[in-house]
Amino acid sequence: MKYCQGLYPIIRKENPAAGVYDLSILCPEIAAIAKCGQFVNIRIDGFTLRRPISICEIDRQKGTLRIVFQIRGKGTKAMAELSPGGFIDMVAPLGGRGFTLQEGAQAIIIGGGIGNPPMLELAKFYGENAIVISGFRNAAAVILQEDFKGTGAKTFLCTDDGTAGEKGFVTDILKRELQTHTPDIICACGPMPMLRGIAAIAKEKGIRSEVSLEERMGCGVGGCLVCACRTVKDGEGIFAHVCKDGPVFDSKEVFSNE
Repeated sequence: MKYCQGLYPIIRKENPAAGVYDLSILCPEIAAIAKCGQFVNIRIDGFTLRRPISICEIDRQKGTLRIVFQIRGKGTKAMAELSPGGFIDMVAPLGGRGFTLQEGAQAIIIGGGIGNPPMLELAKFYGENAIVISGFRNAAAVILQEDFKGTGAKTFLCTDDGTAGEKGFVTDILKRELQTHTPDIICACGPMPMLRGIAAIAKEKGIRSEVSLEERMGCGVGGCLVCACRTVKDGEGIFAHVCKDGPVFDSKEVFSNE
């Protein structure tokens, strides 16, 4: 796993929703090798552990990465105070396994809440061959919808309370779309209950599915055991590192008994 470490300039910052921040970072050597589904590990002054943040978008021509994150604690709150003109201490790209990219394949791409950002680069790859389903708690939390529409994918939006898009869950829309459309692959990132539901539907329909997992991390490169998770490979239960062996896994590896 090849990665770089350094101080990189922040060139853009937006605040698309309450507690959510969108940064563009100039890092040509990282953008050149980053892959869909990988993440960055950010050091914040005053904190011992770095914060892992999924890569939202890769622009190799401009040499930039885009990250979108939500304030979830003191570390990410401090990170939200960074501004254009300043620098960010970053190790990237990390993650030994990203999403599968199949030329000409049909994909259903699903994001739940802050699990939506890492799905944008995937939607860009599949374009018109993709269906994107985004789910949020309410209208105030909705982000990236114009970005997803700009990829050419067919997009659906739902919220738990119905204040934006359809009322319901991403699994409701997935079940409905599978009545008339059978994709080659389903890819998802979001809360674990959502991923379990998607994996169960994919298994029932006999469709390959991949899920991106979120776990607390220490080093981000496989040297510690903080992000260990139980998986199944070739019928045998093993512990994998989300940072090194993932963060993307075949759903059968993670939810084999469900």
